[in-house]
This record gives sequence, structure tokens and C-alpha cells, in this order.
Amino acid sequence: MLGGVLKKFLLILLVVVAYQNWGKVERVLNPSQVVSEQTQAQANVVLYATEWCGYCKLTRRFLDQKGIPYKTFDIEKDAVARKDYEALGGAGIPIIDVNGTLIRGYDPDAILAALK
Repeated sequence: MLGGVLKKFLLILLVVVAYQNWGKVERVLNPSQVVSEQTQAQANVVLYATEWCGYCKLTRRFLDQKGIPYKTFDIEKDAVARKDYEALGGAGIPIIDVNGTLIRGYDPDAILAALK
């Protein structure tokens, strides 16, 4: 009986660890989606977002998991960033500028394509 409880505990622990490290697990399982170090070094990524936006959080998480360096500007807290955001057409968040290509909304495939 104790062995069964221990197995369940270890299984739950494994699931929690895998969930917390999903970005690393995903890189191992799907290496074609890994961004090369050279691409990362040349990346110029700017994220216009807010703290409360769910898609902004997903975008940050995606960029972090892929190891893509980026600058983020909160358009609610930074007046200059708000003007820059409006100059780009505004109308929704996030807006991501990837090497001069504008991406509106959370679109990981478009981000990866713009990096190549």
C-alpha cells in the first residue's frame, strides 16, 4: 500500500516538474522550433504591452522560453511608449516589433518567421 502512494506521489511530482520546465522540455522534443544563438544575438524585439493582458503574458513567456532577448514597454505606465504604440497604429495589445516587422497579438509562428 505504501508503494502505491509513493508511486502516485512521484508521478505527481514528475508532472509538476515537467509543467514548470515546459520550455526546456519543448526544446528537447521539438528542436526545429529552437532559435539559433546567432539569430538571438541579432534580434531586435520590442514588445508593447500591459501587465494585465493575458496575451502579453503569453508573448513574454514565449520569448523567455525561446531565449529571445526583448525590450518591453508598458503602454499604461510609460507615456513615451504609449505615443510610440499609437504611432504604430495601436488598436490592441500586444504589438511586437521584430526586426522591423510588426506583429499584432500573440503569434509565436509569426515571431519565429520574423526572426529568420
